[in-house]
Amino acid sequence: MANKRISYQSFCWVVGTTSFRTAKLNLKIEEQLLLLDEFHDEIIKKSTWNWSNELQEKYYDFMKGRSFLTGNAERKDKDAREKTSGLVDIGLITEDRLITEAGRALLDITHNGNFESNNVFNINKDSFIYLKQLLKTSIDVSGSIVRPFITVIKCLVELEFLSYDEFTYFIPLIRDDKSAKQIISDIRLYRDGKISLEEIIYTRLMQMDNYKLAQEEFLISDVDENLICIVGMNRKSRNYDKPYYKLYESLKKVFLDGEGDYEALLKATKSINQKPGTLWRNLLFRSSNIGNVRKNGEASIRRACPFIDCTNETEIKEIFFKYLHVFKAMATLSDYFDLNRRYFNITDTIIFENRIIKLDIIPKYFFKEVIDVLYREAFSRSDDLRSNISLENISEAFKFDISKVYKVLSEDLGITIKGPEQAAIYINDERYRRFNNLINKKFTDPVLIELLNCFEERNDERIEELVTDEATIPTIFEYILGIIWYKVSGRQGNILDFMKLSLEANLLPKTHAAGGYADIIYEYEACTSYPKHSLLLEATLTDSNNQRRSEMEPVSRHLGDYRIKSNNPFDYSLFVSTYLDKNVISDFRYRKIIPYNRDEETIEGMKIISLDTDTLKKIIENRTTYSYLYEVFNKYHEMPLETVDWHENLLSDAVGSV
Repeated sequence: MANKRISYQSFCWVVGTTSFRTAKLNLKIEEQLLLLDEFHDEIIKKSTWNWSNELQEKYYDFMKGRSFLTGNAERKDKDAREKTSGLVDIGLITEDRLITEAGRALLDITHNGNFESNNVFNINKDSFIYLKQLLKTSIDVSGSIVRPFITVIKCLVELEFLSYDEFTYFIPLIRDDKSAKQIISDIRLYRDGKISLEEIIYTRLMQMDNYKLAQEEFLISDVDENLICIVGMNRKSRNYDKPYYKLYESLKKVFLDGEGDYEALLKATKSINQKPGTLWRNLLFRSSNIGNVRKNGEASIRRACPFIDCTNETEIKEIFFKYLHVFKAMATLSDYFDLNRRYFNITDTIIFENRIIKLDIIPKYFFKEVIDVLYREAFSRSDDLRSNISLENISEAFKFDISKVYKVLSEDLGITIKGPEQAAIYINDERYRRFNNLINKKFTDPVLIELLNCFEERNDERIEELVTDEATIPTIFEYILGIIWYKVSGRQGNILDFMKLSLEANLLPKTHAAGGYADIIYEYEACTSYPKHSLLLEATLTDSNNQRRSEMEPVSRHLGDYRIKSNNPFDYSLFVSTYLDKNVISDFRYRKIIPYNRDEETIEGMKIISLDTDTLKKIIENRTTYSYLYEVFNKYHEMPLETVDWHENLLSDAVGSV
């Protein structure tokens, strides 16, 4: 056995590369395309494009110079490859890092900044590109070709939903039609408590020749460290499996030889790193506290520990081999979850929420109609991965009458949908309902106040924990300001239309590389408290050093342009920041008397009110209404410019409880 080698083989799929794990995936993809495009143009001015190690190192430096990455990679060429490999996988760039037709289509959307829906799924334009690319993306799993996104769609149609555990540990094991049918069947049994998670994984592993061979060798051979390393089939280095020999020996001593050294057994499990070590401890012990194990001895072992009833070494071997590989597989699958989730999430067709995964409403009915034909493509490569082709050219499945989807949708929901316009209205109404529910559950007043504190302190980690890590902190600030103002306004109007932000399928924000217009444009109908008008909410997290430079011109320009377009003198802006520079306050105040010119049109003065987040917290606490705030803002705007303590008094009055 000394020179024997049993090779590791992939048993599951993952989209993208674990070497480049990233939040804000859609933003990073857009930024990479912009960088590659610019870098390519620079290179071909001086020489030809050759994606060699030398050019890869130059691209690393280029990315660093553009602040796309930080630090100093030991191997710049490798880092440059890893940071772009995911774009190769989904067909946006070639192996030589040239932008493909599909990548160019996404880049065009990024350049013009228009992401609004124009497709049957009613998803953003960029999301539609990602959807088409993932429908075509395939992965080679030890010789088996599988399109992960189609297999996920198949499972969601068959099973209605997937738990995070099912998505993590079962779905990536699908590599052909036979395994797909078995996994779907196993998930149903798993939900009924008739089969364990570990059993499903082990069954899949033992259908592979290398695992069969490893088990056979293990059962017939004398166990030593070398054998453990051989049958462990570690994908990086067999040396990583050396600690398992001590674990095996300790298991044999405790459960077969009757030696009561439970502390040594616990220590052996603690020599196993990361998730596999945790899983071993949970399998064997009630508590991993060494003091408890010393005190309780045999009683510290779980009653359901599978080694308890072993009567010979063969039984020990069989169970050890099973959990050796199941726990390794679980660690790998768990490691892949985040990448798979992020790639599928950017299609905006799948909702990841409350540890449940499901199709959004239109995708759900759409894919129900086409899945039988679409599924025929699930285990084949697409020749058009790099091309920007229509759905109909991706699969024959999409050549059907969409009215069938609307008919079934109408029957199930008791409504009438005959075309895309009515479908869009229903989708928006449903999103509005879900968004209100999201606010009720996720963004209560105490949470909003905590978030404002976090923005002030720049506790970014906590902000991402409370909201999402798929958007930048400034984007999240705009999103949270929109929610706060929606509540201040008594939830009137469609906040999803007012917020000029892109949202994921779960209605949380995401960030694009392109800039935009005013952050939030809130529209108010006339009532007894105020005339019909629009409020442009402008949010910033800039500090005292750069607020004047970065904010005065854009805020004034946004309002001036909007006023000229709307021709409504009652439209105004509210500037909100964690910090207010006195000169910015003064500049905005004096816009009252400064004309604004654009394309030979002029407006006489503008109304710009400034609030800080500390005042906003008090407005939330006091449940101050917009009707009251409008009156306060108007009162102070009309005051003479030379009024003493004008802004301090405005803030004081604004927090009143009405």
